[in-house]
This record gives sequence, structure tokens and C-alpha cells, in this order.
Amino acid sequence: SSFHAQHAISILGVDEKTHNHNWKVTASVSGENLDRDGLLVDFIQLQSDLEDVIKTIRDTNLNTNPVLHGSNPTTEYVAKYIATELAKRVKSPARLSSITLTEAPNCIAIYRP
Repeated sequence: SSFHAQHAISILGVDEKTHNHNWKVTASVSGENLDRDGLLVDFIQLQSDLEDVIKTIRDTNLNTNPVLHGSNPTTEYVAKYIATELAKRVKSPARLSSITLTEAPNCIAIYRP
């Protein structure tokens, strides 16, 4: 999936200027068993669940978005937020393995819950 949002992170006490990104999100699931239909996960449901999580941050300033609780909205932290929220929705026998979040070419974070 993808979403648009802006942020300005702080690195060693130095604040960046607020800027925009078109973020790209990839959710990976894993598991050892399949359900009775031979599925690990329903991709349509997973996509819907991912969209439900992303809509809380889509088209917002991540620095002031209340779901991030005032944390430094680094790519890593935003990936953690998405992973934490999505993991609550993934049904057994699947489990969320990782969230890969890309903010710009070569700026990629992978968070494994």
C-alpha cells in the first residue's frame, strides 16, 4: 500500500524542516499451518486491515498526529506503529512477520514485531 504524509524528525537534537513523502508499505506474513481452504492469510482482508491502519496517518503531519503520541516520527518508528496495529488484526494461523516502509529511494526501514 502507500500513503502521503509529512514529517520533520529530530536527529541528535537538530530538527529537520517539515517535508512530504509518498510512503510505500509492504506487510509480510508467515506461518507454519494453512487453514482448511489451504490459505495462510486472506490477502483481501490483509489489505483491508492495512488500509484501516494507514488511514490513521494518511495525509497528516506525523509530528502532530495523536496516534504517534508525540514520538519522533522516523521511518523506523512509523513502521513500528503500522506493525503493532496491523499485528492485532492478523488472524491465526498467520502472524505478521514484518512491515517494510519506504519513505524515499534507498530510505527503507523493516520492522519485525
